[in-house]
Amino acid sequence: MEHIALEMFSDQGFEHTTVDDVAHAAGIGRRTFFRYFASKNDIAWGAFEEQLVRMRAVLAAQPSDLPTLEGVRRAVLEFNHVEPDEQPWHRRRLRLILQTPALQAHSTLRYASWREVVAEYVAERRGEDASELVPQSVGHACLGVCIAAYERWLADDGSELADLLDEVLRALQRGWATELS
Repeated sequence: MEHIALEMFSDQGFEHTTVDDVAHAAGIGRRTFFRYFASKNDIAWGAFEEQLVRMRAVLAAQPSDLPTLEGVRRAVLEFNHVEPDEQPWHRRRLRLILQTPALQAHSTLRYASWREVVAEYVAERRGEDASELVPQSVGHACLGVCIAAYERWLADDGSELADLLDEVLRALQRGWATELS
């Protein structure tokens, strides 16, 4: 159903595609649609919440002697791993999320959850609360460089998302090296 919806959003526009349109194209009823997704906006995000659970587990499994941002870099790369046959769909998904005004507003909620996972990991490593300035700042900085990498990936069909993420996260590591060592 996600692929059907992403294709419809690309062809008709997100704003012009209704839940009923997606349900009909998928051969299901409106009520069945809402068993899978709470809203039309949630289709674009796919299994984001499950991915956050996985990211939290990857972070928790990092060796304690590993530099903090190296653990984040590894977890972010795993979080963003997409099988080659799914990459065209992932590009559609990210293009939709990053370029559709209604989804940009919805993204604020999703991004806050992602940043919180990073902040909690950094806070635990530093022995402080996740609401403190440094953990929050690292969460925001990591999200910012990831979004920049996503945008570059969307602009350059020949680029690899993992390479772009790795490059910007390593640069971020160097910048925070003293504070987080």
